[in-house]
Amino acid sequence: MTAAPDGGAQHPAGAGPTNSLVDVAGIRVGHHTREEPGWLTGVTVVVAPAGGAVAGVDVRGGGPGTRETDLLDPRNLVDRVDAVVLGGGSAFGLAAADGVMDALAADGRGWPMADPPDATRVVPIVPAAILFDLGRGGSWANRPRAEDGRAAYAAATDAVAQGSVGAGTGAKAGGLRGGVGSASVVLPSGATVAALVVVNAVGSAVDLETGLPYAVRLGLPGELGHVRAPSQADLAAAQARSLAAVEAGEAAVPGLATTIGVIATDATLTKAQCQKMAGVGHDGLARAVRPVHTLFDGDTLFALATGSGPSSDPVEQTMVMEAGADCVARAVVHAMLAATSVDRTADGGVALRSWSDAFPSALT
Repeated sequence: MTAAPDGGAQHPAGAGPTNSLVDVAGIRVGHHTREEPGWLTGVTVVVAPAGGAVAGVDVRGGGPGTRETDLLDPRNLVDRVDAVVLGGGSAFGLAAADGVMDALAADGRGWPMADPPDATRVVPIVPAAILFDLGRGGSWANRPRAEDGRAAYAAATDAVAQGSVGAGTGAKAGGLRGGVGSASVVLPSGATVAALVVVNAVGSAVDLETGLPYAVRLGLPGELGHVRAPSQADLAAAQARSLAAVEAGEAAVPGLATTIGVIATDATLTKAQCQKMAGVGHDGLARAVRPVHTLFDGDTLFALATGSGPSSDPVEQTMVMEAGADCVARAVVHAMLAATSVDRTADGGVALRSWSDAFPSALT
């Protein structure tokens, strides 16, 4: 939302053309999905426009796995990033950023290290965050590497595939399959704000009292109208499965998780303002996932500002940041709705039921 002249609030103008992160002009997204036998993991790369984007980060979870986040401290020199890597594989998956760096360097993109500028002497700036999905496909050794990051970068386009793809391939949230989700909004000022989130949480994104995603109520007009309360039969079956998991002791060993993502805007923001935007974005996670930011999660959100849109005053900046939080929450819902069921128990992995298969009566 944004402020009205009388101090009230105006509603957003609506979602962008694709209702996804690439509605921020110049942003591209690429996935590399590893779902062959023994695998259930992947990499997602968010590529900034040529020249990079101002960036910030906020880490809230108790078990983070990150790379180059200190660089984004507003007190430090580098003020732009070339890409952000989101990956599976726990700490091993941070290696995917090496492939993205190599690909960016081959394209002559990065922090200039020569005067006069020389495209062969650059250092690409690529922060990264990972989630825990080890062993879900069957083999603990199958995790993203540099070549997977390079492949995700090569696949980057101005369209965003959602659901069980890229970094969300092996994701789960509560007892359901997680995945990649995205959402955007265009504010009355003309500023575009968007988010891409990979949902892989210890907590649940779905209220088992109703069967509905917690944040479904935050949908823009016409966005989530096809989602309705599930039948009592579907709800009772889901509650029974949850109780059975508790009785089997599965709930007592939550394992490691982590929800990671990127918020982007075309508004002009400083590094400090981007850091604040990332922090406010975590409010969106709190609206969509319960519990959130646990000791078993490494919840991390990046914020990018391309500066190609309208300038903003402090009031508008606040509204941009709040819109980012709602985009995060809506993106979580889209991730859950787009996920598909998978069963890798034959390979020694896990079986994950999607929300749509758990509550088939909830979709019209």
